[in-house]
Amino acid sequence: MKNRYLTKSRFITAVSCPAKLSYVTKKEYKNTKNEDSFLASLAEGGYQVGALAKYLFKNGIEITEKEHDIAVLKTLELLQSDSVVIFEAAIKFDNFFIRIDALEKKGNQFFIYEAKAKSYNSNTPEIEGAKGGIVKGMLPYLQDVAFQTFVLKKAYPEMAVKSFLVMPDKSKHTSINKLNQMFKLSQDNKVAILIPSNIDIYKEAQNLLAKVNVDKYVGQIITNNIEAPGVSLAFEKAAYFWADHYANDLKIKPSLGGHCRKCEFKAAPNDNLKSGFHECWKETLGWQDSDFNDGLVLDLYDYRKKDNLISKGIYKLKQVTRDDFPSFDDEPGIDGLSRPQRQWLQVGQIPDGYDHGGFYFDKEYFHVQKSNWKYPFHLIDFETTKVALPFYDGMRPYQSIAFQFSHHIMESDGSIRHANEFLCAEPGDFPSYKFARALKECLEIDNGSIFMWSHHENTILTAIMDQLHEDQNAPEDKEELINFIKTIIKGGERMMIDLCKISDKAFFYKDTNGSNSLKKVLPAVFKVSEELRNMYSKPIYGSPNGIPSINFNSKDGFIWIREDENYDPYYQLKELAKDMLPIDIDDIDENDASIIAEGGAAATAYSRLQFEDLDNGTRIRIKNSLLRYCELDTLAMVMVLQAWMSF
Repeated sequence: MKNRYLTKSRFITAVSCPAKLSYVTKKEYKNTKNEDSFLASLAEGGYQVGALAKYLFKNGIEITEKEHDIAVLKTLELLQSDSVVIFEAAIKFDNFFIRIDALEKKGNQFFIYEAKAKSYNSNTPEIEGAKGGIVKGMLPYLQDVAFQTFVLKKAYPEMAVKSFLVMPDKSKHTSINKLNQMFKLSQDNKVAILIPSNIDIYKEAQNLLAKVNVDKYVGQIITNNIEAPGVSLAFEKAAYFWADHYANDLKIKPSLGGHCRKCEFKAAPNDNLKSGFHECWKETLGWQDSDFNDGLVLDLYDYRKKDNLISKGIYKLKQVTRDDFPSFDDEPGIDGLSRPQRQWLQVGQIPDGYDHGGFYFDKEYFHVQKSNWKYPFHLIDFETTKVALPFYDGMRPYQSIAFQFSHHIMESDGSIRHANEFLCAEPGDFPSYKFARALKECLEIDNGSIFMWSHHENTILTAIMDQLHEDQNAPEDKEELINFIKTIIKGGERMMIDLCKISDKAFFYKDTNGSNSLKKVLPAVFKVSEELRNMYSKPIYGSPNGIPSINFNSKDGFIWIREDENYDPYYQLKELAKDMLPIDIDDIDENDASIIAEGGAAATAYSRLQFEDLDNGTRIRIKNSLLRYCELDTLAMVMVLQAWMSF
């Protein structure tokens, strides 16, 4: 039997929930992190941070061997030297095994360097909170380094150890054009280094990457108790307890709580893989599969006291009472639903006068909002990302990048059309200013109301405006672009209207689980609107006499709702998402927990076009998929608006 070691990733998994160690490496269990972590690393450029970090050292030696024992022997051999830098050093002690991004030895002292695709600002470092203690967003990274430090000290007790996090520094500017094009992914997912001979990449690594000494925080973590669901143990005791259970494949008793909501081992009922989430709940509560049909308190939207409910033995929504919420009125006010009122709807209590056949809709609130709108309506959606390494001279790590938008128009007579789109994804071509310029051209044709879904579009346009202010090489139309952006962001005379906020205040259907994600609301309105189903079950979209479309244009038209009773138009584009993702990622989750459903596929596809070595046919397929996928995003907004206007 192959040895089972507690690695740094498994340690962090155990901190999030010790029971997960029973599922983490077993292929028969659903594990969304296996799918999403690689995609996220690609989208965020995590592999580029790791590659650039190696240039912090001029004579590092990389251990490429994957097999544990061979890698450990190679590390031992290299550590015979008094001075050496080892990339991917392999250290084993008892049932612990770690690979260190960069391990430097100087005499009797070790230096651990852990590279993370985590933005950091050396001018305003946010590691400790205002009242002391490590901030939540940094804790997993520091626990990772603490575990490596712990194992290294166990293996080499005679050596002193200093620990560092290596992160892109948002306060620094690059002086190199197309820096992020110098680290590509080859077809076999290996990093290809393409650095011109005139570039001092070692100097640039020192400039852009912050080496943050974290000994203080590592010491705090190792000397204090580790807090995990159901566990509060001294660090060493917890590490050995988890390592022993993992090594012997012994299950740790689950501790149920609010953390279960984000469990990556949760499989849908029709999934071929096992569900660790369901096993834990059934084992702890003696439940059957049918018990999950009632709805769980985990599903309560934006409810911060799930742990309190579960500690009182309240697991199902039907057990929740009004006393479990802050006091609220029976009727919504002029500002629509309050948070407790919306949560109470999930328990199944729709007030009289607002029940329109199994769903909640506040007609009065909606029509008050609509009375301020001007035709034609402009519905827009952006696709954006943040890449770790900058595009051009003068830019900083992790600046927002807007590379695509879609634009539908709805006229006062109810007619709609896909009017415009933009996509700029050529390798090394910074898109954001071209994006703003194209958007300006589309929206300045009239003074109609502009709609977005959530505040993301507002955030991105503000970021582009800030970039224009900061950029020493800004385009000639800088002031025109800034003035345009000011008119449509928050506070502008034509500021964008957030349909997500209207959904939050005026619409609810049980299948959304309280969520206002467009990917949840869209199938919900199809389920409750026969008029909408009738319209889009016909081949009217993209047909010659139907709704004009740029990417679905055909003589036969496109049908969004078919006879299989699947009311989610996004399901029709599932195969397109596969084109947008790496070829070795096959298991695309259909629910909103997946990176695809929340828009991550577009960011991943963009990163593929930027950083992967792709043939021309694959590039064309990815671009076409991006265009169709983004078009559906604004069409989805149209569909929701049509449903609300018909209620």
